[in-house]
Amino acid sequence: MESHFFAYMYRLKYIERWSLMRNTTKETVAEHSFHVALLAHMLCEIGNSFFGRSFNADRAVTLALFHDATEVFTGDIPTPVKHHNPKMLASFREIEAMAAERLLGMVPEPLQDSYAPLLGKPGGTLSEEEQLLHKIVKAADLLDAYLKCLTEVSTGNREFLVAQGQTEAALEQLGLPETEWFLANMAPSLGKTLDELS
Repeated sequence: MESHFFAYMYRLKYIERWSLMRNTTKETVAEHSFHVALLAHMLCEIGNSFFGRSFNADRAVTLALFHDATEVFTGDIPTPVKHHNPKMLASFREIEAMAAERLLGMVPEPLQDSYAPLLGKPGGTLSEEEQLLHKIVKAADLLDAYLKCLTEVSTGNREFLVAQGQTEAALEQLGLPETEWFLANMAPSLGKTLDELS
């Protein structure tokens, strides 16, 4: 039985992000997914160590690695386009659901129950713990966007100034102490040069 699932997953390295913006450094969905996984793990460990949480960091990393998997079919739709109006957002959600169904159909049947929740097909009500992990992954996703904006602005690229402010506001709305701690203690380093870090 031949499965094309990983052939498609590996194509995430060809899908570019931030297509409407002038970038000093290009970024692919594969790179973004790796960064979101790193950030999700860190946010879980911050929560566990500083805020008395009991997050499953390994599960968060797994969810993060697959959070944009459907973009192998849809591409990276820029946020201003996707969120232009409620009707457009609903249409994109439907397209993403169809892409998830198509991708899941490539997973060998005995493995589909394991991959369905990772591809956005939970198949039931999520536990409170799983809902929190999805919120952590959402925070990590926004954090990665914020860090991209921070690094672009620090190189003098004003194209990302508005996006930086919008992303910071979206992070605040999540109300997670883990992201606040990260922004205060870890994020500022990403705006520094190598000499400044040394």
